Amino acid sequence: MAAMGRIGWTLSAVFIAIAVAVGMVFLSYSNDIDRARSAVANGARIANTAAGPIEYAERGDGIPLLSIHGAGGGWDQGLTNVADLVGSGFRVVAPSRFGYLGTPIPADASPAAQADAHMVLLSQLQIDKAVVVGVSAGARSAIELALRHPDRVSALVLIVPGTYAPESPVMVEGSRGSAFAFWLVNTGADFAWWATEKMAPSVLMRFLGVPPEVVEAAAATDRNRVTAIIRSVEPLSQRFPGINIDSAPNLHRLPLDNIAAPTLVVSAQDDLFNTLPAATFAARSIPGAKLVVYDTGGHLLVGRGEKVKKAVSDFLGQTGTMEPSGSGARTPVRPNSPAPAVSSTRS
Repeated sequence: MAAMGRIGWTLSAVFIAIAVAVGMVFLSYSNDIDRARSAVANGARIANTAAGPIEYAERGDGIPLLSIHGAGGGWDQGLTNVADLVGSGFRVVAPSRFGYLGTPIPADASPAAQADAHMVLLSQLQIDKAVVVGVSAGARSAIELALRHPDRVSALVLIVPGTYAPESPVMVEGSRGSAFAFWLVNTGADFAWWATEKMAPSVLMRFLGVPPEVVEAAAATDRNRVTAIIRSVEPLSQRFPGINIDSAPNLHRLPLDNIAAPTLVVSAQDDLFNTLPAATFAARSIPGAKLVVYDTGGHLLVGRGEKVKKAVSDFLGQTGTMEPSGSGARTPVRPNSPAPAVSSTRS
């Protein structure tokens, strides 16, 4: 009987320990997801436009810049992307694209319709012309904006563009881990994404297009940046409708040779989303475009932050959009600035 009693107490202690551990996990999850939901519920506003409601945020003063986020983003990532690229001297407008956070999905959610929505938002904010930065899937509507409303784009910057390539298309990385992460996206599983971040972050790194070994070899600041980007996808349930739009694009050849805006295109050879062929095709097709390619860095250009920032600053200086890096105050846009000569840089 004594032995049975000891077994009973042991089992009770085990069950209590399990219950406490589970409770601590859910408490940690609840705190994190509440912070994520609170963060996206504050800091942005809704513009009621002719194109429907558009959620957006603004930061800074100076040269207007439209920051178009990639898959898994929203206005918050739009602000973060540009903070990493250009620094001060800009009035940054960062909308949530269709299906992300507070922007609903209209009947037509194509990149062309999204570009028209960008134009409507700029008009409502009384912005005649802006630098347009499109990151990843956000490059699709950035290109459409430059084609459909060329008078609104003073310069075009395409970072790891998830756009059309004739022979080697952009694709989701094909590992089993990425397939699992994509399943999480389709289910909108906030807890599963959070748990994977805690237990198997390398799975989410690959899903975001970065080889985990690149992150492991990077400096601490770059590793922290990748972790912050993974966390910035939370709450996943408020972003996955937009992710689903981005993951099944109807990409086709566009008349890129009609783009008049000075253009910079940036990619990496080891981008697991295979954006390099699309970047190369865009740079070769857009008159006067400049292409910058890094050997490593993946889709998030890990370890290349300062070089990318300098490339963008120098490019905007060459176009007359702002003074080159290190030269002092920014200057206003010069509408008739010539495009820089065609060039390609590898680093």
